[in-house]
Amino acid sequence: MRKEFERLYENYHHMLFNYLFYMVRSREVAEELVQEVYIKVLNSYDQYEGRSSEKTWLYSVAKHVGIDWIRKQSRKKRKWEGQEIEWSERDFEIKDFAPLPEEILVQKDEMQHIYNCLSKCTESQQQVILLRYIESLSISETAEVLGWTESKVKTTQHRAIKSLKKYAEDFDSETEKEVSQ
Repeated sequence: MRKEFERLYENYHHMLFNYLFYMVRSREVAEELVQEVYIKVLNSYDQYEGRSSEKTWLYSVAKHVGIDWIRKQSRKKRKWEGQEIEWSERDFEIKDFAPLPEEILVQKDEMQHIYNCLSKCTESQQQVILLRYIESLSISETAEVLGWTESKVKTTQHRAIKSLKKYAEDFDSETEKEVSQ
């Protein structure tokens, strides 16, 4: 089992980190979530039946871990809204601001523009774009990860691309107005 786990980790941890990074937009959180994914994989590997590829199974686990984290953050935010919080210096920790290669790419103007447009899409559309174009999964692999039909993936992908184009055009129009003023 140890060798099998090490093989899974070596083959997929970087891809899973990237996927989770794009979901949660935080290096530290993505690193923690990848560890959580592998804990879940370790605890449930004996239940893996092989009906899907290891890759899609791992992405599916990562998707659920990421969504659970996002939901938990949303609940925390709602809980703390309206309450005054006292902060002390020890509440703040020093963070590593060294950019990842993926972050450097995102900082480029065109990628930042697309990334901003992607954040305006629905969660389903974001998932499809991330899996299909950033993680390079096939339509069938994406369908397996999301638990959808291939037809739903294709439809969502089409709508996501259409939405991205609209958001990009809207942004370009706003930019032109600001420049002309």
